[in-house]
Amino acid sequence: MNQPAASLATQFYQRLPARRTALKWLHWGIIPFFIWFIFADPDALRRAGKWVFRFHSVMGLIFVTLALIWSAMYLRQGLASRPGPKLPGWGRTFHKVLHHSLIWGLFLVAFGGFLLGLTSSVLLWAGGILPIAPPMGWPRANDLVGIFHTYQFYALAALVGIHACFHIWRHIRLRDNALRIMAPKVLHRFL
Repeated sequence: MNQPAASLATQFYQRLPARRTALKWLHWGIIPFFIWFIFADPDALRRAGKWVFRFHSVMGLIFVTLALIWSAMYLRQGLASRPGPKLPGWGRTFHKVLHHSLIWGLFLVAFGGFLLGLTSSVLLWAGGILPIAPPMGWPRANDLVGIFHTYQFYALAALVGIHACFHIWRHIRLRDNALRIMAPKVLHRFL
């Protein structure tokens, strides 16, 4: 790499936010999309009109992009969180397993969406701009992947609920400020 290119790369990386800051943005940025997919019914959205389903597709594209960024950060640098000194032994193990499961769950949900596109009979477009996968035209496999993808997402939603309860328990019971770590600074005075 020549000197000017190395200098530009260094300047770019120096301007990126700190890892924990980026994770806070990802953490809070993915939540609205996650909530959308908990309540959104694709069949009802299709009946509501083309633009409504296109909006749903854009939401999916953003959700998957955030999930893949989070997965890439995890694969490159590992977990950013530590269990905390006040957690008992079982809590430390649970913390590690829970966070690994969440990150892999996000990746697998994104991968399930890819498999939906791959097994489809028509070319599916994420957000109307990005082809998901080349359609192979496997209707039976597409039905099975669709069912699995639904259960996979709701299993992830249950894991997210357990994650939230675990950190609320830590914050209230152990008083270890677990919520302040990932909460935006404007909320710190309430925690």
